[in-house]
Amino acid sequence: MMNEKNVLLTTLLENREYLNVRKELLEMNEVDVANFIEEAPAEEAAVVFRMLPKDLAADVFTEFNTDMKHHLVVTMTDQELYSIINDLAVDDAVDMLEEMPATVVERVLKTADPNMRNTINQFMQYKKDSAASVMTPEFIGLKEDMTVREAIDYIRENGQDSETIYTCYVMDAKRVLEGVVTVKTLLVSELDKKISEIMSKNVIFVTTDEDQEEAAKIISKYDFLALPVVDSENRLVGIITYDDAMDVMTEETTEDIERMGAMVPSETPYLKTPVIKLAKNRIVWLMVLMITDMISGGILASWQEAFTAMPILISFIPMLTDTGGNAGGQASTLIIRSLAMGEIRPKDWYRVWWKEARVAVICGFFLAVFDVARIWIMYPGQYLVGITIGIALFCTVVMAKSVGGILPLIAAKLKLDPAVMASPVITTIVDAGSLLIYLNTAAFLLRI
Repeated sequence: MMNEKNVLLTTLLENREYLNVRKELLEMNEVDVANFIEEAPAEEAAVVFRMLPKDLAADVFTEFNTDMKHHLVVTMTDQELYSIINDLAVDDAVDMLEEMPATVVERVLKTADPNMRNTINQFMQYKKDSAASVMTPEFIGLKEDMTVREAIDYIRENGQDSETIYTCYVMDAKRVLEGVVTVKTLLVSELDKKISEIMSKNVIFVTTDEDQEEAAKIISKYDFLALPVVDSENRLVGIITYDDAMDVMTEETTEDIERMGAMVPSETPYLKTPVIKLAKNRIVWLMVLMITDMISGGILASWQEAFTAMPILISFIPMLTDTGGNAGGQASTLIIRSLAMGEIRPKDWYRVWWKEARVAVICGFFLAVFDVARIWIMYPGQYLVGITIGIALFCTVVMAKSVGGILPLIAAKLKLDPAVMASPVITTIVDAGSLLIYLNTAAFLLRI
C-alpha cells in the first residue's frame, strides 16, 4: 500500500503538482512521510518538507535519520529552524544535537528560544548513556493539596505540551517526588477529594545518572507508560516515556548484535555507512581474532609428529573445534540475553555453571555416542580412534558450554559489555581448549 502511495507522490512531484502532493502528505502517518522524504532525491527532500504544516513538520523531523536532519538543518533559514526546534520535544532536540557537528549545534542553539536553549544546554550536560539523557521535562506535575477537580482542570490547560498525560506525578513545593496518580483514578474519584488521598506513594523511579538501559528494563518489567527521573535530592526533573525506552532497547540490542559479530558498533544505517568506515569497524576485531587463532596454530605445530604417525587424526579437528565453538556460542547467547533481560546477575555464576554443566553432559554424551558409532562404521577396525574422538568431543562440549556460560558473567562483573565475550572470543578460546583436550586424549589412549 505504501509503495503505491510513494509511487503516486513521486509522479505528482515529477509533474510539479505540489498542492496534490501536500494533500496526500496530510493524510499519511508522520513515519511514512519521513520515509518518503528520506527516499526522495536530496534536492526534492527540502521542497517536500517545506510543504508540511508546522505541527506535522516537527513530528516528521523527529523521525528522520541523522543524515537527513543534518541536510535539512543546513538548508533551513533561521526562521524555519526556529519554528522546528521550538516545536520539538526537548529529548528529541537533544538527541538531534548530539549527532550534529559543532558548527550546526552552535547555529541551532543560537536560533532557539532562550528557554528552549537553556533546557537543551542543561540536558546536554548529562552523561551520554544516562537515564537523564533520554528523559523529557514535559510531564504533568500535581500538588498534594489539589482537589481532583483542580487537577483535571490543570491537565486540560497544560496537557497539550506534555509528553504523556495518563500518568501524573505529585510533588511538594520543592519538586520532591511524593506520589503518582493516573488519569483513570482522577476520572473515577470524587471531584472534591484531595490528590493526597488517592495518589500512590509507592513510586518506582530512577536517578539522573542511572544507566539508560536499566531504566528501559524497569519500564519493560513493570509495563510502565513512563518512568520518573529524580536528581540526587529526590526532586523530579523529568520522565522517560515508553517509546524512548523502546528506542534505547533497540539501540542496545543492535550494539550487542554487532559486538557479537566482532564489529565496532555503528549508529549510521548500513547503506549510508561509507565502505572505509565499515572496514574500520571490522578490521580491529578481525586482527585480534587472527592473532589469537595463532595459538591454535602453535598447538598444532607442536604435534606434527603425532599427525605424521596417525594422519587420520587431522580429519577430526574441524569437527571438534566447530562443535566446541557452536556449543559455547549457544551458552553465551542465552546468558547474554538473560543478563540483558535482568533474569540473572553475575552473582548467579555458580547456578549458571551448574545448569550449563548438566546441559553439556547430556548434549556431549549424545554427540559422542553418535560420533563414535559413525567412526566405527566409516573406519572399520579403528575402535580406539572412535573412543578417543568420543571422549574428546564429550569433554570439549562440557568445557565449551562452561566457558560460554561463565565468560559473559565475568564481563558483566567487570562492568564490560557481555556481548564482547560472545561467539568470536569464546570460539577462539574454545578452539585452543578443544585441541589440547583432543591431542592429549589421543596421546594417552593411542600412545602417539
